[in-house]
Amino acid sequence: MRTLGQLLVSSRPLSWINTAFPFGAAYLLTTGRLDLAFWVGTIFFLIPYNLAMYGINDVFDYESDLRNPRKGGVEGALLDPRIHRTTLIAAAVSCAPFLVVLVALGGPLSWLVLAISMFAVVAYSAKGLRFKEKPFLDSLTSSTHFVSPAVYGLVLAGAEFTPQLWLILAAFFLWGIASHAFGAVQDVIADREGGIASIATVIGARTTVRFAVVSYVLAGLLLLGTDWPGPLAALAAVPYAVSTAQWWNVSDEDAESANRGWKRFLWLNFLAGAVVTILLIVWALDR
Repeated sequence: MRTLGQLLVSSRPLSWINTAFPFGAAYLLTTGRLDLAFWVGTIFFLIPYNLAMYGINDVFDYESDLRNPRKGGVEGALLDPRIHRTTLIAAAVSCAPFLVVLVALGGPLSWLVLAISMFAVVAYSAKGLRFKEKPFLDSLTSSTHFVSPAVYGLVLAGAEFTPQLWLILAAFFLWGIASHAFGAVQDVIADREGGIASIATVIGARTTVRFAVVSYVLAGLLLLGTDWPGPLAALAAVPYAVSTAQWWNVSDEDAESANRGWKRFLWLNFLAGAVVTILLIVWALDR
């Protein structure tokens, strides 16, 4: 039971919805069906996908996590080395049957998107790739973790990629980049002590925060170019930008204080999710 508990913490239950919702909403709004593909995809992106994404990260980041005071709870597990191998096996075994079914239900383009999504999950943390240690590529890869389930849902459902849809996806991608960048700020000291490079360790905490704020603002501005009620979704970007801007002048020495903003970010996700859900319902009813 202790091993299951650690695996559960490692999968970040508080963040499950961040990957399952984009897929489920994209697929359901495109097809209008709660079919096999919807349920298999939603469950996959809810739990196995997150266990793979965060579990692999916790295994290969163990040494640096030992120096990180925020590890050991909802913000990341400090996995006992004795279950590192078990974690990797559990991630692979839990994902495999879902991937087999999804491949059977899809076509070549959906296979490509799914492959990119899974590659990003592994490449971010796994030894030999470690995209998380390649500044700027780390934020791009992290954003892919959250946007790719939506893109996959759209492709699997046979959606038409209109200019409006591209604006929404671009805004979502900028949100992901900003969120990762700001999240890296709190770990500047721990990452440097652990020899890990990141966007924040390279350009500094202050510049990273400002980059994140600008990215959130740009995400909101892109949504203003969508059809009604899309522009209202731009309001969801405001709390992120305002909250992050509190650390506009943060120094590297005080970077750990940004953890307060990161904890706030976790709850802002639920607020933004509620706003987006309401707007999607309004949009669906008007179709």
